[in-house]
Amino acid sequence: MTKATKRPKCVVTRRLPEAVETRMAELFDVELNLDDKAFGRKEMEKAVAEADVLVPTVTDTVDAKLLDKAGPNLKLIANFGAGIDHIDLPAARKKDIVVTNTPGVLTDDTADMAMALILAVPRRITEGERLVRSGNWHGWAPTMLLGHRITGKRLGIIGMGRIGQAVATRARAFGIAIHYHNRERLPAAIERSLEATYWPTLEAMLSRVDIISVNCPHTPETHHLLNKTRLRLLQRHAYVINCARGEIIDEAALAAALEHGTIAGAGLDVFEKEPAIHAKLLELNNVVLLPHIGSNTIEGRIAMGDKVIMNIRHWSDGHRPPDQVLEGWA
Repeated sequence: MTKATKRPKCVVTRRLPEAVETRMAELFDVELNLDDKAFGRKEMEKAVAEADVLVPTVTDTVDAKLLDKAGPNLKLIANFGAGIDHIDLPAARKKDIVVTNTPGVLTDDTADMAMALILAVPRRITEGERLVRSGNWHGWAPTMLLGHRITGKRLGIIGMGRIGQAVATRARAFGIAIHYHNRERLPAAIERSLEATYWPTLEAMLSRVDIISVNCPHTPETHHLLNKTRLRLLQRHAYVINCARGEIIDEAALAAALEHGTIAGAGLDVFEKEPAIHAKLLELNNVVLLPHIGSNTIEGRIAMGDKVIMNIRHWSDGHRPPDQVLEGWA
């Protein structure tokens, strides 16, 4: 879009914070989803046919078949979120559609949630909360809901990017030793600051740690990265934490490991087929289940909206958006 021609028509697929929606209405010809009902396929097809800019979220599937329905004016997909595994990037490139995301603004929020689960699962916090609400708690007892301390344990982080490093920083404050597996080894200075031990293979790390935190993106290479075979490498007292993407773990294999006690527990904020959850997970007490709220802070959502707006403004002014997703983003 060229500078100062017209306000771009932006279709927003979900409800955003009021401050973000108001600012978008001031700047763009914006179509908001005020009832926050997730778009079905027909609504998505209508959106891509009419919009200059589509503003989707993780709940939307923007695949090649959908982009085949795109009108000639659709030239920007300004994703509200950092993860873009729901967008077919090659199909977008083929149609000369720019894709942007919102990286970096949810690091602390997601790392906080990972740390909360690292605390909640070994200490059986949600089991205790349910006991109090049930009316069956009859007071303190020496052996009631015994958990495990986390000080002195080893944390294995899968994916040592911004969020992985933020998790490591928090975990060190609790006296946890940091281990990690990453596509590339961190610079020596960062390793020293985190006192982190690098493992070139995931298999080598899994058998040596007490807690696993999944913090890598979901890509074809990381799909079911923690499968039945790799879950068997974990020690029986180990815990699995996932605040990244559900598809990175084979959910059926994880449920079986939890049910049979081959691992001690899990804390999950994401699921393989959201919002559906493997039925066995719902029955088990040794797993904490959260409704994908790792990034859900007011501050984080407004920061995401600010990035979306900035990307649209740069694009509409004829400049490259600061958060344009490039080839080989993952």
